[in-house]
Amino acid sequence: MDINAIKVDPKLLELLVCPLTKGRLSYDAEAQELISEKARLAYPIRDGVPIMLVSEARKIED
Repeated sequence: MDINAIKVDPKLLELLVCPLTKGRLSYDAEAQELISEKARLAYPIRDGVPIMLVSEARKIED
């Protein structure tokens, strides 16, 4: 595990949704991303702050 990995508050995860689908997100601690399975997007977490912009999200490939 990355020493610099920052934990995301579970209460924050309950509140955040994908801005595109309004669906639930899962947290990938290793990649420091919030994953929207429905939209197939991974939103980055930078310095502990989720970047919830579709334009900043990484497309998840099969």
